[in-house]
Amino acid sequence: MQLPTIENYGNYSSDNYGVNSLKVTMGDLQLWYSYETIVAFACSHFRDKFDNCPLMVTKNTWGNTTGKHLNWIDGGRKEARTDREDFEKYLAQALQSHGVEK
Repeated sequence: MQLPTIENYGNYSSDNYGVNSLKVTMGDLQLWYSYETIVAFACSHFRDKFDNCPLMVTKNTWGNTTGKHLNWIDGGRKEARTDREDFEKYLAQALQSHGVEK
């Protein structure tokens, strides 16, 4: 297995804040974090389930900063976001399909 890659997806003016908006890629599994919480993921496992779009983003149940992170991830497509309970269920399936435990 390859080592994961870690990158910043945010648009912060200072790298000091970039640690709060990280994307981790492990093979075809991508995980977007807002602080220490996974708020979006993508993997080929979900292509057929979601109209050939493997990106799943949770609805914002936190605050303005996480809302900004979500907008950076999905371009502000709030209508396409998934409620947190379903998001957690699908995330668990995606992690399990890649042999990753949460």
